[in-house]
Amino acid sequence: MMKKLMMIAALSALAACSQQAEKTAEAEAAPVEAAAPAATDSASLVGDFDVKMADGTMAKTTINADGTYVDTGPDGKETKGKFAMKDGKECFDDDGDEPEECWTSTKPGADGSFTSTSDKGETVTVTPVKK
Repeated sequence: MMKKLMMIAALSALAACSQQAEKTAEAEAAPVEAAAPAATDSASLVGDFDVKMADGTMAKTTINADGTYVDTGPDGKETKGKFAMKDGKECFDDDGDEPEECWTSTKPGADGSFTSTSDKGETVTVTPVKK
C-alpha cells in the first residue's frame, strides 16, 4: 500500500505540472510555443521518484511507459500494478486484491517535488529522481 501511495503521488505531481504548463502557454498573448501535453496517460509520467511518508520513512516509485508501476517500500518489498489517469487523478491498481487507489497532487516546487494526497487522506511528498 505504501508503494502505491508513492506511485500515485509521483503521477499526480507530474500531471499537475503538465496541466499548469498548458494553461500558462494558452494564457500568454505573445507567440506561444507548443505547450507540454497534459498528463493523461502513463507514457507522459514515466520516471523514478523518491517518496517520503508522513512518518519520515522513504520509499521509491517507478512509473513505466507501458502503464505499469513498481513501488518499493522502506523494507524493500515491491508492489507492482497498473497506472491510469482518471478525472485528473493518478490511479494505481496493484496486481493483488487491494482496491484501486487514486491521488491528487499539488503543483511541483522549484526542485520538482510535490505533495500528493490519496482519496483516503494520506499525504506523501514526492521528489523526481534526477539521472
